[in-house]
Amino acid sequence: MYEQLLKTIGSLGAPKVLVAGDFMLDVYVYGDAVRISPEAPVPVLKVTETEYRCGGAASVAADLAALGAAPVCVGLLGQDAEGRRLKEMLADLSVDVSALHEAPDRPTVTKQRVVGLAQHRHKQQLMRIDREVADPAPIELGEEMLRQYRERLDGVDIVCLQDYNKGVLTDLLCRHMIVLAVEAGKKVLVDPTPGGDYAKYSGATLITPNRHEASVVYGLEIRTVSDAARAARNLLKNLSLEAVVVTLDREGAYLATRELSQLVPVKPRTVYDVTGAGDVVLATLAVSLAAESDYLTAVHLANIAGGIEVEKFGAATVSRAEMEREIARLYSTRNDKVRPLEALLEELAWRRDRHQSIVFTNGCFDILHRGHIEYLEFCRAQGDIVVVGLNSDRSVRALKGPDRPVNSEQDRAAVLSGLECVDFITLFDEPSVLDLVKKVRPDVLVKGGDYGKEGVVGWEFVESYGGKVAVAPLIKDKSSTETIERIRALQAKPV
Repeated sequence: MYEQLLKTIGSLGAPKVLVAGDFMLDVYVYGDAVRISPEAPVPVLKVTETEYRCGGAASVAADLAALGAAPVCVGLLGQDAEGRRLKEMLADLSVDVSALHEAPDRPTVTKQRVVGLAQHRHKQQLMRIDREVADPAPIELGEEMLRQYRERLDGVDIVCLQDYNKGVLTDLLCRHMIVLAVEAGKKVLVDPTPGGDYAKYSGATLITPNRHEASVVYGLEIRTVSDAARAARNLLKNLSLEAVVVTLDREGAYLATRELSQLVPVKPRTVYDVTGAGDVVLATLAVSLAAESDYLTAVHLANIAGGIEVEKFGAATVSRAEMEREIARLYSTRNDKVRPLEALLEELAWRRDRHQSIVFTNGCFDILHRGHIEYLEFCRAQGDIVVVGLNSDRSVRALKGPDRPVNSEQDRAAVLSGLECVDFITLFDEPSVLDLVKKVRPDVLVKGGDYGKEGVVGWEFVESYGGKVAVAPLIKDKSSTETIERIRALQAKPV
């Protein structure tokens, strides 16, 4: 599976994907929760930042662009500042927005989230304010969208319908879009509305309801994999589909096709925010199937992309590079703890996006002993990810003399890789570790010794951006040099 997934990502190309549905603007208002209001028992937020993101079908388009596809959008916006902003955001991503029609009597669907920051960092959504008109769009608007859709259909590879039940994908319009796509030989992927009559999706290629949506339309709460299997097969048959993918959060996704019916599991995740996960799943399925991937491989990739997305805050995109790294992490059997500096820095950027703190230390670690183990366990207790800067053989000789190291840099790195408390290792050749510290930019810099932080190389730099320096206690009479001396003394004794 490892080779198949990487091969599929490598062959995704740049498909043109027609995205029709409910285009929304997501607004995030961040503020420090400074006190409780004297007017009512609610927190007072001092606004620090306002962020705008693509939502709904616009989120699918942004996800497709991040995956290297060329999205073509068909839908409605309001004649308002929010609509203009959303259109500009999509255009900046090289998305075709020429068929986004501005409706004079409907606002751009906007979801504003008020987010409190604890200690200036930890995000907690406090409230969501929706601005929308969800009534079915007038017939003349539906006809205009269908005209735009028909004109662009021949030039795309696959179609995505993102239905949030905001009045755009009416029963009649949805049916027409599916029929036209099938007649043109295009696959149609649908992220269905959370309720309502799914008959309007009949004849589509694939739908992706989540556990709750599938439960509502099936008429039975989906608690087990067997429940998901029955619901998926029911939808497959009743709607004349090629495939159904029921997303089951921590359990993965259940795939049902005319030839296949099975659970595609996922690795357990620390879920930060589920907003946008369904959009990423739809986008990943679209680019995979456009590249003629089989359904099982496409769902595996969609699971991986959705898993990465839920570890981010809000509706966020996922890149091919992120997916490749995650596939290597999940499926590769090789030891990937030892990283060249450039690859390590990419990894650490990915970790920081997931709000993981980086701990850095360095040393020769020539002959591993109890002191080393307790020292590295101390590092582990300081944060989430422990990075070891390992002196190369040449730098060890410069520090310790011509008869050191006893073990080569490859052997020393291999031994450190076997420790659970060490996440990544990178070799450095310079006599001072300062340049490496500046490139890694750790949240916590650790060194062992009987001195204060002023004796730690790089402490001023780390504290300049708010990082921390920790000095680990040394265990008496435990060092590589003393171990080597004891071995030599034993060798010198007569037998």
